[in-house]
Amino acid sequence: MTNEAGDREQDGSDGRAEASAKAYEDIAKAAQDGIADAGDAAEAADPAEGRDPALLQAQEEAASFRDLALRAQAEAENIRRRAARDVEQAHKFALEKFAGELLPVLDSIEKAVEAAGALAEGEDTKAMAEGVTLCHRLFLDTFGKAGIMPIEPHGEPFDPEQHQAMAMIEAPNATPNSVVDVLQKGYALNGRLLRAAMVVVAKGA
Repeated sequence: MTNEAGDREQDGSDGRAEASAKAYEDIAKAAQDGIADAGDAAEAADPAEGRDPALLQAQEEAASFRDLALRAQAEAENIRRRAARDVEQAHKFALEKFAGELLPVLDSIEKAVEAAGALAEGEDTKAMAEGVTLCHRLFLDTFGKAGIMPIEPHGEPFDPEQHQAMAMIEAPNATPNSVVDVLQKGYALNGRLLRAAMVVVAKGA
């Protein structure tokens, strides 16, 4: 139902954009007709009369209509380009809200993987650990197919656009202002940030 509602909304946006573009094209057509009428008036003027006021008026009207036609055509093209860009963005980021709601689920699965790995060795616990790990791997593969990629900036320079600094610590062996620990991974959908990575940053000198 959500996809159907989204498709109807996109269809409505497309229709409104197309209607606006059509309106500007009608303006351009009317302006072209005005240019033709003004040209006819200019041809009908008697050149023997020199700077005939009727000729001057026709020339001014032709220039005005020509400018109006060019502006209307340009605006119609801009509307079509904006509509195409909006549709592309809507398709590209349609999963943004849904993916954001799934991130806590993925966090829980990752904690389960860590807990399963820490359990004592045994057939039962080993099978459980393998099952949870497989579930986690399938989850990440599905995310990857949808364009959702993890942000794991360990060792990278701190980027306030993608990282959220939770603490700063002395780290003599790390580059100042670099990420020395990732408390929670971040995620991006087709390059757009879904959730910033929570990190610990090395203090500067």
